[in-house]
Amino acid sequence: MYIRGRYLILALIAAIVISSGVTALLTSGDGTSALPESTTATPEFQKLMETYSTLQKSFYQEAKSDQLLNGAIEGMIKSLDDPYSTYMAPTEAAQFHENIESSFEGIGAEIRAEEGKIVVVSPIKGSPAEKAGVKPNDRIRSVDGKVLDGMTASEAVVHIRGKKGSKAELIIERPGVQGEINISLIRDTIPLETVYSEMLPEQMGKIQITKVSETTYTEFSKALEDLKAQGMKGLIIDVRQNPGGLLNMTVKMVDELLPEGKMILQVEYRNGERDTYKSNAKSFDLPIVVLIDEGTASAAEILASALKESGGVPLVGTKSFGKGTVQTTKQFEDGSDIKYTIAKWLTPDGNWIHKNGIEPDYKVELPAYASLPAIDPEKELKQEQFSNEVKAAQTMLDALGFHPGRVDGFFDNKTTEAVTAFQKANNIEATGTIQGKTTTKMMELLHEKLKKNDTQLEMAQRVLRKLIP
Repeated sequence: MYIRGRYLILALIAAIVISSGVTALLTSGDGTSALPESTTATPEFQKLMETYSTLQKSFYQEAKSDQLLNGAIEGMIKSLDDPYSTYMAPTEAAQFHENIESSFEGIGAEIRAEEGKIVVVSPIKGSPAEKAGVKPNDRIRSVDGKVLDGMTASEAVVHIRGKKGSKAELIIERPGVQGEINISLIRDTIPLETVYSEMLPEQMGKIQITKVSETTYTEFSKALEDLKAQGMKGLIIDVRQNPGGLLNMTVKMVDELLPEGKMILQVEYRNGERDTYKSNAKSFDLPIVVLIDEGTASAAEILASALKESGGVPLVGTKSFGKGTVQTTKQFEDGSDIKYTIAKWLTPDGNWIHKNGIEPDYKVELPAYASLPAIDPEKELKQEQFSNEVKAAQTMLDALGFHPGRVDGFFDNKTTEAVTAFQKANNIEATGTIQGKTTTKMMELLHEKLKKNDTQLEMAQRVLRKLIP
């Protein structure tokens, strides 16, 4: 979650990065220090300057000034041991702000660095990552053969992003799944729209918020008014797979839903001081239920916890991700940024959900097939093969009513018979192998089945039905 416009920068970094002329940051024209005398006189800065000077003069290859400086900043940020604080070079910084403010091209997944691994917080709705079956907590080990282990999140983004239409080959580790998962997808423009609304049966309104960007409050407010105009009797807010975003937009959305004076959240700084955010708007006078899951993070967790603790709103789904810190960014004249944690946020009751998440009032799992990875349509799966892709395909066939007899990843005669039956039922050439149209149709039908069998949404509707007068 990010606070825009509030820059509490570390004095050490501010003293070093004072202009875009990198060499001039450290030395003047005659080779003496360009930093203030009071700064360079301190032991810490003297050590830094001596290291810089030594490497400039004695390293066996030419040491570029900007490379040394960027490395020093990256090292300081990494020493904080905070996966949400990072240094971003100009290109990375531009991509970061693009993600918050507008559409962009890539696979569409929010990531973070954790213990040397790149971890998916949540895929974005409608993105190639979501369609390909990328899940929260997946570890992306490599992209197009480039190993991501040891990278910061901003470094990994450079390799994960790419032009629309370009292919991305991901190797993923998934908790609870043995072996690696290979996912192939085509990068695309990630949609700007972050709010989707519809009217469900019995005049139940549903608003899904996929992330929180600059446009989200406006989209949310419009969706709310549209549903009210259609005679909405109760509201389901769906923040599953929502990786978070901007604090100010989140506060404005919650402000529309809670009675005046109710606590939305508290932000606590390292000196113990707290900022409190309270609702100023009139109360939303219809019952609400909120859907959460393991991909609900940060700003989305603020919304869920505020409605639960200050509004008595029931939560349905599975435990949320658990990100309870607040970040801001500082941009430098050369276009680079540092994103760093400035505080932790607390729920209205003063709870810190960091690494713990929020427990739902009604715990409901999705069907097992909801967690299946996508299969690359270009890859042929056939008899005598043994792989995770075959196992996923067998599970898909079983869920669709074409029983392969086993779901252990070994492609045997029974699996061939199930594939042939599936192909005949869907007017596809009966080859008995899985590739191309067969793969695509299997995933398409499974997605449709999941939409019709959304057990979490069904429970939310049952809960809301009891709350509607």
